[in-house]
Amino acid sequence: MDAHPAVQGLAREAACATTACGEGVLVWRRWGAAPTTSAPVVLLHGGSGSWTHWLHTIEPLVRAGRTVLVPDMPGFGESAPPPDGHDADVLPGWLERGLVQLIGHAPVELVGFSFGALVAGLWAHAHPARVARLVLVGSPGLSAAPAPVLDLRRWEAAEPGDARLAVHRHNLLQLMLAREEAAGELAVALHAHNVERDRMRRRRLMLTDALVPLLPALRCPVHGIWGREDVLFRHRLEVVERGMRLAPGLLGLDFIDGAGHWVAFEQPEAFNRALLRALGMPGASDAPGVRPVGPAQEAGR
Repeated sequence: MDAHPAVQGLAREAACATTACGEGVLVWRRWGAAPTTSAPVVLLHGGSGSWTHWLHTIEPLVRAGRTVLVPDMPGFGESAPPPDGHDADVLPGWLERGLVQLIGHAPVELVGFSFGALVAGLWAHAHPARVARLVLVGSPGLSAAPAPVLDLRRWEAAEPGDARLAVHRHNLLQLMLAREEAAGELAVALHAHNVERDRMRRRRLMLTDALVPLLPALRCPVHGIWGREDVLFRHRLEVVERGMRLAPGLLGLDFIDGAGHWVAFEQPEAFNRALLRALGMPGASDAPGVRPVGPAQEAGR
């Protein structure tokens, strides 16, 4: 997968660093020059993911003049699993230790996707001075209601090669993407490579409302971005709106049309415009497919 031109080119432009993670290392990639007036943007990938979840997001941020830091979180991608647990609650400590080593105690703008959004919320709550702004993308942790029943198939049972890739594509369309045409060769290859390196398969906090009691305590600006067809909240986006409004610093909430859970990959142009706007950056005008929901608007509209 690392040989795919889309991955290889972006990887070559990154500066890599490692920090401690138990007896192993946590791998970080950095793009962009050292910041002058803007805080670095830290991107946290989703569960069973790696830095490549942000493949279509990194370059637009760098072009806008931002320094971008993306770890493979502990237990995913190239990073060692944490020695003290198997879920989101143990990751902020290792990420904070690593960031202290890399940039000291300077504030960052933290963007988390899916499982990474749950980690980001926990991190912002535990280390409020670290997070100058929080953007949650397709975050779980907002409801303890039973998750939708999905037809996810065991990729381990399939022979490596086309049969296994077919299972990965099926699962990708069940959970991550809303449109058949979005599950092309690149999407399937990224997903397969990431899922097969996941060493954190006992995580359960995503199925709870773990963020609900934390959001009211956050004092940083908060923004949310969801795909309108996100399978985790399809037909009940009011749950997202109700949960996000618990954050006193909520500045906005965007639902992007034609996108499922992996919104940054499926609708990258619309997502990147929404993210630039959430980060208060120029050039972030509304794009087709973005439906902003302001914090003062009535839920469900």
